[in-house]
Amino acid sequence: MGIHSICNMASHLQNASRAKLGLTSVPHTKYNLSVALAMHRAGFISFVTRGGKSPPDPATISTYEPPPLTTANQAQQRLWLGLKYARTNATPVLRTMTSISSSKRYVTADLKELARLARGFPASSQKGLNLGECMFVATDQGTLEIREALEKKVGGLLLCRAGP
Repeated sequence: MGIHSICNMASHLQNASRAKLGLTSVPHTKYNLSVALAMHRAGFISFVTRGGKSPPDPATISTYEPPPLTTANQAQQRLWLGLKYARTNATPVLRTMTSISSSKRYVTADLKELARLARGFPASSQKGLNLGECMFVATDQGTLEIREALEKKVGGLLLCRAGP
C-alpha cells in the first residue's frame, strides 16, 4: 500500500478529530505505524495499540495485550489511536493533518531545506511551519518529526504535516 495509506490516514485522523471521536482506527501498515508513533512522541495522540476489528476497552488500555500477529490474522489487524482534546473547552489537539507526498509525487528535503521549513520559511515547494505545527519526515533512521531530523542531521521524504 505504501505512501497511499498515509494519505488516507491523514484525512481519516483530521475527520475523526473534527467529529470529536476519542478512539479511532486505521489499517495496520508499517507506514501508518511509524507515523502514528511519531505523532505519539509529538503529543498529538494519547496512545497507539494494535488490535482487531473491535476496539480495546478504554478503561484497561494501559494493560491491554493485543493478540499475537500471525499470517492468518494479519489482514484484519488495525491500529487503534486515542485522540487528545484540551480539557478547558474540548478542542482537539490535532485539528489539521494533510499529506505532503503522494504515491505519484514524492517530496524530499535535504538538511538545509528542513532547517528553512522548521524556521517558518518556504522550501521544497512547501510553506514553512506555523506555531505548534509539526512535519513528519521518513528518514533512514525511521519516521521523525522535523526537529528530531534536524538534531540527527538527516533529510528525507516529507510525509505529512499536523497542527492545532
